[in-house]
Amino acid sequence: MNVLAGKKILLVEDEAIIAFAVEDMLADLGCEVVGPAMRLDEATILAATAEIDAAILDVNLNNLRSYAVAKALEQRGVPFVFATGYDHEGLEWIGPAADVIAKPYRKEQVEAALRRMLG
Repeated sequence: MNVLAGKKILLVEDEAIIAFAVEDMLADLGCEVVGPAMRLDEATILAATAEIDAAILDVNLNNLRSYAVAKALEQRGVPFVFATGYDHEGLEWIGPAADVIAKPYRKEQVEAALRRMLG
């Protein structure tokens, strides 16, 4: 049984090509994509209101950081992973330890992160 089938994943990514690629990855895994949100305001609203099971957050959104989105998800108890070209040390996230997928990433990395979050 696929534990990811039907899971609603918020995708926050400002690069259209990457967003489309990740949407395809998530669809291949049986997930439903919420978004993609390409702007911080849109992502923050979805994080606070949308029915979602987990999220993939690009750290850098048009030169802004997605930490407010992560905070909204944290407050709701929704697990998330940061997708970034930075490593853990490059993150300025002040909150519970968060998983990081380093860009460029592959479907196997997305799947592993989601399985860790959603078990």
